[in-house]
Amino acid sequence: MTLLSACTKGGTCTVVRVNATGALKQRLISFGLMKGTEVKMLECAPAKSTFEIKVGNVSLALRREEAELIEVTDVH
Repeated sequence: MTLLSACTKGGTCTVVRVNATGALKQRLISFGLMKGTEVKMLECAPAKSTFEIKVGNVSLALRREEAELIEVTDVH
């Protein structure tokens, strides 16, 4: 499996698993990040360790630690 943090700018992928727990997992699910969801990487800021993604009509900013909890497939 690949982690969301490995997806490149402009790329898309499909969520396979969210390895977060507790409140963080609930927050990610409430934004639509769950198994089978397609995600588009809008921006990667490695220096700041942040990622901007688009899930459906929602844009989210994730920290590297959060992006590394999300397993994805079909990265292109």
